[in-house]
Amino acid sequence: MLKEPHKIVSKKQLSENVFTAWVRAPLIAEAAKPGQFVIVCLSNEYGERIPLTIAGADPENGTIRLIWQRVGKTTAELADLKAEDKIMNIVGPLGNPTEIKNYGTAVCVGGGIGLAPLLPITRALKKTGNYIISIIGARTKELLILENEFKDISDELNITTDDGSYGQKALVTEPLEEVCQRSNKPDQVFAIGPAVMMKFCCEVTKKYNIPTQVSLNTIMVDGTGMCGGCRIEYDGQPKFVCVDGPEFDGHKVNFELMIKRLNAYKYQEKKAIEQYRNYKCKLEDKIES
Repeated sequence: MLKEPHKIVSKKQLSENVFTAWVRAPLIAEAAKPGQFVIVCLSNEYGERIPLTIAGADPENGTIRLIWQRVGKTTAELADLKAEDKIMNIVGPLGNPTEIKNYGTAVCVGGGIGLAPLLPITRALKKTGNYIISIIGARTKELLILENEFKDISDELNITTDDGSYGQKALVTEPLEEVCQRSNKPDQVFAIGPAVMMKFCCEVTKKYNIPTQVSLNTIMVDGTGMCGGCRIEYDGQPKFVCVDGPEFDGHKVNFELMIKRLNAYKYQEKKAIEQYRNYKCKLEDKIES
């Protein structure tokens, strides 16, 4: 008996290359917890598998929320799908959930697409009674996502843009350092975003001895610890992000090594997206003619 594909219930664009969709996945929606992710395969067993964070879950309607950035072939294909289209395989929830408890004051720092996994974590922390200071950033105002949702769950909201087009002209590390310097310094920091952003956030919090959790976005294939593609160095030891994470103590992560591994397939990724775009253009030309 073939498994029923997962239908896209609704989909919209959040910014130039960022999209969100609610997808039917009843079993995942029932079991999902903040911090966990799924492995998505759009077509068949020969299709590329990509990890996407579960950005929200609605057990009553049997749907999960996915947010992704169009950067490679598969994320471009996913961006081209419409409501009522189907995704062949979604496996999850995978990874260890975030430890949600009342820390006291929790600072939630997110940059770019990292705001997607940060949102359910921040929401859960707020429900548990934490005082929430959110710091969200993007390169420009047009690329900032989920502002209103963070505003609804934050006691303090700091917005930064690299070019100063909105909020404070700064990197997220600047308001983070200001918060860390307060007489009542934060009890816990959660930082999610590009690897280099998380690296510098951890350098800030380490100076003030503030525990910091990061959610790592490594190359991943199967999500079960079999392929080894997501391997990192953590506290001098090898760890697999898919089964040991995705969250880790940021002060123990070797970010330099992780960043090198993230760049391992840049050439192949570039060629794949170019081929997909060229294929689409030729197909559209045939349809028009």
